[in-house]
Amino acid sequence: MLLVIASAAPGHGTPLYPAPDPDPFYAVPADLADRKPGDVIAVRPMPPLSIFPETTVTVVRFRSTNSEGRPIAATTTVLTPRAHRGDGPLLSFQHIINGLGAECSVSRVLYTGDPNLVVREAPGWNVLLARGWSVALPDHLGPQFAYGAARLGGQITLDGIRAVKQVAELQVAKSPVAMAGYSGGGMATAWAAALAPRYAPELEIAGAAMGGVPMNLVKMMEGLGLGAHPVFGLALAAGLGLEREYPERFPLSEQLNERGLAARDAIANSCTNDIIATGAGHGALDFAKTTTMIGNSTARAVVEENSLELYDGVPRTPIFEWHSPIDALIPVDSVVNTDRRWCAAGVRVQSEQIPVPDHLTAAVIGIPSALSWLDARFRGEAAPTNC
Repeated sequence: MLLVIASAAPGHGTPLYPAPDPDPFYAVPADLADRKPGDVIAVRPMPPLSIFPETTVTVVRFRSTNSEGRPIAATTTVLTPRAHRGDGPLLSFQHIINGLGAECSVSRVLYTGDPNLVVREAPGWNVLLARGWSVALPDHLGPQFAYGAARLGGQITLDGIRAVKQVAELQVAKSPVAMAGYSGGGMATAWAAALAPRYAPELEIAGAAMGGVPMNLVKMMEGLGLGAHPVFGLALAAGLGLEREYPERFPLSEQLNERGLAARDAIANSCTNDIIATGAGHGALDFAKTTTMIGNSTARAVVEENSLELYDGVPRTPIFEWHSPIDALIPVDSVVNTDRRWCAAGVRVQSEQIPVPDHLTAAVIGIPSALSWLDARFRGEAAPTNC
């Protein structure tokens, strides 16, 4: 992440926001500020999808809050299987969204046939749908696709649950609720769990399963360094996302050279593959105006605010957490430290280490245990702990 930017006067950043969505369904209502977090703005039934047999698809727009306390409109997509019974289990699944534009949203990706989603995610979701669970898939990066704004993802996740419970035709008003996600989706899940006691205290959450969570973005930045890296594009995208969410405090665009600005423009509305391709083999020194970069305390504070290891709140729901002990992408010590702090606060944490070095392989191997754990929470069984 491009955190080590030179000091700059606040207010002169020029963040590049995603292209506006022309669909009137996504228009922001004039009375948005008068609505409460989680209030439903609009509901749209979607065409059926062959990848989810006997399942209806519904998009719900709702009011949420951005990282600086301002009202925003957000979206979640709900899969409802024919096997769903009224007030049956509801799982909010925070999908991995590595993107900066509307085409990366879950509802869009479902209908554009993104192979990463269809091949990797849909079969797993069908397992849940076959159990009769409703599955909500929030666009947890928010309307500006603020990739990297982790706390925002937690708030949108919680408001999405609030909203879905208000839509009568979904029949989940009294459903037991759980949350799950991996990597960036795990980050939104973990933040939602930690924020819930303060942000949405009325929500009863049966459990939260999270894997491969970047618990400390500052340490991730420090681990990435300034040199070339295969996934530097994701770090650049995270910096641009934070600039969108905190334009006064994180003026990244000011610090980019011509090459950096060209890369920014190229990925301003891009999703995973194009973002990675644009940044592959590059590093911060390639895209910054100067090789003598100074740590900026204001910018660092933004990243710290989005680092769960540094947040003093703790979940009140049981936690299932899994990770590789040698994950090359995330600082594992931050995961361990967060688990220990939550344990010390009385949270029932079940943590599993997956003995593989690959971030995504750990996701696949850990999912069966996570689903079994979630199933037990929905059955009302006492949560195990290995604190």
